[in-house]
Amino acid sequence: MSHPDWSDTVKHIMDGVSIVTAVGTITNMLPAVAALFTILWTGIRIYESQTVQKLLSKKESGDASDASQKEEA
Repeated sequence: MSHPDWSDTVKHIMDGVSIVTAVGTITNMLPAVAALFTILWTGIRIYESQTVQKLLSKKESGDASDASQKEEA
């Protein structure tokens, strides 16, 4: 008959081994995932920048004025 504390200790050790194994597996993929997230984040930051937003608002207002000019003609 095993001691109940020993059983819990073994479970904690196996949980630790499982976590270390998972982290070890993920770290092989981490550089590629980090690069992907960096590219996405940089793209979002560029899109949200004031310069890009000004350019987009000029295009939208330019498109609207073109449409209103066509209606007037």
